[in-house]
Amino acid sequence: MGAMGARETMPGRGRVTGNWWALALRALAAIILGILALSRPGITLAALLIVFGVYAMADGIFAVIAAIRGIREREQWGWMMFEGIVGIIAGAIALFWPHIGALALVWLVAGWALATGVLEIAAAVKLRKVMSGEWMLLLAGVLSIVFALIIASRPGLGILALVFWIGAYAIIYGVMTMVLAFEVRRWTHDHSHATSHV
Repeated sequence: MGAMGARETMPGRGRVTGNWWALALRALAAIILGILALSRPGITLAALLIVFGVYAMADGIFAVIAAIRGIREREQWGWMMFEGIVGIIAGAIALFWPHIGALALVWLVAGWALATGVLEIAAAVKLRKVMSGEWMLLLAGVLSIVFALIIASRPGLGILALVFWIGAYAIIYGVMTMVLAFEVRRWTHDHSHATSHV
């Protein structure tokens, strides 16, 4: 916590920290997706499209709502706005293009994960100036990119394997994001407590 304390004096320290709940909701959605995917190994392509589409859409909406709230408070949440838009577009494609096919779904998921990973790594770099704990967001971003590369390198991946990779990724990503959310919440609480005693 020493590094965190040193960073509390920097300008812009309120950025991101007020929206820890958005990170928690997104983490919960990812964990639910992972559990659903892994508990349904025999899921059909159509059902997988619906599950992924609903998750990506919900994740994107949570991100956009948090970004709008942050922007109104003059915080820099542009990265989450872009991430949310990408999620909504990916979710809409999955939900409203039912005949997308397994190969197209692989590329859709890979593209979504890659964009998410890049944006989260960029956000983690910005967070280094505000608080510690940004390494968890960095890890989540790296995980997303690795996941994207793994499934993109196997375009002929079967539905069963794709479901496994999506489920495993979603659970690990969700746990990482949940840890980050509570780290941000703790930072916000500690900062508010310190400010009240100044």
